[in-house]
Amino acid sequence: MAETILVVDDEQRIIDLARMYLEQDGFRVASATNGTIARRVILRDQPSLVVLDLMLPGMDGLEVCRRVREASDVPIIMLTARSEDIDKIVGLELGADDYLTKPFNPRELVARIRAILRRTDRADANDDMPATIALGNLTIDARRRHVEIDGRPIELRLKEFDLLQTLAENKGAVFSRERLLNVVWGYDFAGETRTVDVHIAHLRHKLRDMAPVIETVWGVGYKLEDR
Repeated sequence: MAETILVVDDEQRIIDLARMYLEQDGFRVASATNGTIARRVILRDQPSLVVLDLMLPGMDGLEVCRRVREASDVPIIMLTARSEDIDKIVGLELGADDYLTKPFNPRELVARIRAILRRTDRADANDDMPATIALGNLTIDARRRHVEIDGRPIELRLKEFDLLQTLAENKGAVFSRERLLNVVWGYDFAGETRTVDVHIAHLRHKLRDMAPVIETVWGVGYKLEDR
């Protein structure tokens, strides 16, 4: 059965453009033109991924994202016509998995959707893997996608877990932001490294009691290292 992508935008031409390219790529497409309808469709139909415009009438995209994240981990790609980094950062902080700035290349949208869904499929496949990583007071159960610090469970989102697992499996190795984009998100588009920085900041906040620590290698990227 084809995976369903929900496209939420108050501009019908954007919905029609995304629909054309997504259906050509084998997806089923649902749509909504405001945040209230979008939230209802997400919770009722459970799409595989949501493409969510930031500037919606009534309940805007940020509020939709916040409310959806209270009940669902469905992957979300934010669309924004604004160029300010703050809008993108806020969207990521509220739980969006990625963002695209309008006007966007519809082929790039499809590529990003494919990349996120591939990563989600790999995460589901980990259910058959008994691998556990123990570093200091940190324990990562790849099969259950479960993280503990000193025996205390820590809730991480999809990309946060994938980032931590990647760094932990390669302790001491330095990963550039571009390489993390490629490994964790499955693509490498210029200018999107801010996505990595925001997710690393989330990880550091949630794992502030963790030993080892995520270190910044200035001018290069990040690594997980014992203190």
